Amino acid sequence: MNCPHCAEPLADGAAFCEACGQRVGAAPATPAAPVDVSEEASPFEMTAATRAPGRPTASGPPACLQCGGTVGPDGYCEQCGSKRPSERDHFREQPVPTVAGVCDRGVRKAANEDAMALHATTQAGGRVVLVVLDGVSNTDHSSEASMAGATAARDVLLTPLPSGLGTDTSRNSAVKQVFGAAVQAAQDAIVGFTPEGSDKPPSATFAVAVVEGQRLHIANIGDSRAYWLPDAGPGVQLSVDDSVAQAQIAAGMDRKVAEEGPQGHAITRWLGEDAPDLVPHLVESVLTEPGWVLVCSDGLWNYASVPSAVAEQVAAAGTTDPLELAVALVGFANASGGHDNITVALARVEGTAPAPSPPPASGQNAAGETTVETAPPGETDG
Repeated sequence: MNCPHCAEPLADGAAFCEACGQRVGAAPATPAAPVDVSEEASPFEMTAATRAPGRPTASGPPACLQCGGTVGPDGYCEQCGSKRPSERDHFREQPVPTVAGVCDRGVRKAANEDAMALHATTQAGGRVVLVVLDGVSNTDHSSEASMAGATAARDVLLTPLPSGLGTDTSRNSAVKQVFGAAVQAAQDAIVGFTPEGSDKPPSATFAVAVVEGQRLHIANIGDSRAYWLPDAGPGVQLSVDDSVAQAQIAAGMDRKVAEEGPQGHAITRWLGEDAPDLVPHLVESVLTEPGWVLVCSDGLWNYASVPSAVAEQVAAAGTTDPLELAVALVGFANASGGHDNITVALARVEGTAPAPSPPPASGQNAAGETTVETAPPGETDG
């Protein structure tokens, strides 16, 4: 038997759906107040999820986010039967006014296996670190593992990237080592959540953006993505998917057909105990105009894949506040179906004077074209 509200499988004799919390027994549920997911109040938002650290919560029984009724000790609303979401279902970060992110469970998923970790310095033109991991949904403890991996990678990247010994080759080699260390830290954290003897070890994709002044560095494994979206002119996808769809696109298949096909979200590389390798794609760019650096999971790009489609949603939001924009993009994905967890991490970049083009980084050839590596079909991320 499946839930009549969300179609998720039900346990025998269940009175409420574990996925969406709606009553499925004989007694009808009290209609919940409609929620507009495009607005700041997400259907999965908790007050605790957005409060400042250390701020006390209100005393008394918690209120249902759907109808305002009392949530009982079992976590379900005593009036409408909706399940109270956990803080992990929807959380936000905004370390400085120009950087923010939202991580949301989505509409159809029972748990949030996405994760993000952000860092930013306060001075203008300072350092920004955006980390997004998407836990593979059919593996053990992917929710905890992805969060641990995101935090571990972020912590490696808290200090400025090295300048090497004064040459381009030396600098590129030093930067490559730092990103390799960030990947390894995330890998170690994920493997640390692997149950002994597990045949489904926790796994996750990996995407990082580091902004230092005019320089933007991207590192990724899997199919979480990084985009550069200038205010004027076309956007660009800087990351390279490790996926069956990307291999099909490289072979000449139409992008939409490949991404919406049966293996559209089958990844060929990932982090975890059974990872094929831990070498990230690396791309470096110089930013000379105002715009947005966006790192996201496939919960967003599933509904706006090409850069122009993402830029269209950014323009539709009509804001230069990164938190408002992140909320709007998550709302767009939820309103489009919300079939997956959704993570959006953003950094606002203001225009600067032109700078010399950086030397090619690992992941680019001498012409500045991104190289594509493929591997045999692997896991499908959540």
